[in-house]
Amino acid sequence: MQQVNFDEVLDEILTRDQRYPRDAYCFLREALDFTQKRAAKAGKLPPPRHVTPQELLEGVRDFALDQFGPMTLTVFEAWAIRRGEDIGEIVFLIIDHKLLGRTDNDSIEVFKNGYDFDTAFRQPFLPLSRKTMPAPTPDSKPA
Repeated sequence: MQQVNFDEVLDEILTRDQRYPRDAYCFLREALDFTQKRAAKAGKLPPPRHVTPQELLEGVRDFALDQFGPMTLTVFEAWAIRRGEDIGEIVFLIIDHKLLGRTDNDSIEVFKNGYDFDTAFRQPFLPLSRKTMPAPTPDSKPA
């Protein structure tokens, strides 16, 4: 069986679908490696092993915060990643090109229902006073 070359397959994906830049796919691949290694350290199965969409979303969040800190949303916006569904789209494009496998339980729906990006990537960097204040409503008046 011939070894699949990630860069060659990525070139093919990007020729057909240009919604997300190359860096987004490379980041996702690194986030997957991060997630698999973390699962192995937790005593689950030895790497590489299949991770669930939920585990991957958690890994993406933690890896992104580690790599980009408070700039995570800015980086993701530049890559057109605005919600969990975008992460799922990238994952399933990679699966469709046989770079990743999937189980019958894996679906893009899990990515759609992942987490709120503002909560996941902005709130960890807000001052404590802003985290505990309720969000303003359109009809609320300043104090």
